[in-house]
Amino acid sequence: MVKIGVLALQGDVGEHVRALEKTGARTLAVRRAEELHAVDGLVIPGGESTTISKLLVVFDLYTPLKSRIEQGMPVWGTCAGMIMLATSILDGRPDQKSFAAIDMVVRRNAFGRQIDSYEENLHVEGLDDPFRAVFIRAPWVESVGKNVEVLARAGDDHDGPIVAVRSGMALATSFHPEIGTDHRMHELFVSLVRRS
Repeated sequence: MVKIGVLALQGDVGEHVRALEKTGARTLAVRRAEELHAVDGLVIPGGESTTISKLLVVFDLYTPLKSRIEQGMPVWGTCAGMIMLATSILDGRPDQKSFAAIDMVVRRNAFGRQIDSYEENLHVEGLDDPFRAVFIRAPWVESVGKNVEVLARAGDDHDGPIVAVRSGMALATSFHPEIGTDHRMHELFVSLVRRS
């Protein structure tokens, strides 16, 4: 059975843990570098990306986590976690760190402020039925490199903003799949971890 960590510095840690456990995965809240070696994959939850960046440095987690990702550990970033996996961040702070795990340009808070939060049914590659996605001060992907697979776009047309991507062992969603009772996105990540 795979063990999946949830970065436990900020954000919806408990919600991700519960959703992952519903898929049959074992979980670990990761707060220290040595805990990274005990997991087969890691979820970087939503929160505030500049705060997560600072806390990773304060808790001496940035460098060991970057190393594990570069070594091929499966990783999934949701909302702020998507920003943490980008190669380039628009509207970020100059000192903001990311892991550059996915060749993409991400715009922070692209959907607007907290008051602009909303839900919509998304067609996600790999899922048979639409997924009810919750967007809260969410980023979107402005552009992707050639090795990045676009899994979902927001809006009714197929030209809306990119909100879910995958590249190798890295997955990113700008929405919060841990909210609600549909755990198919977590199942998708667990299957990626199992294949690795």
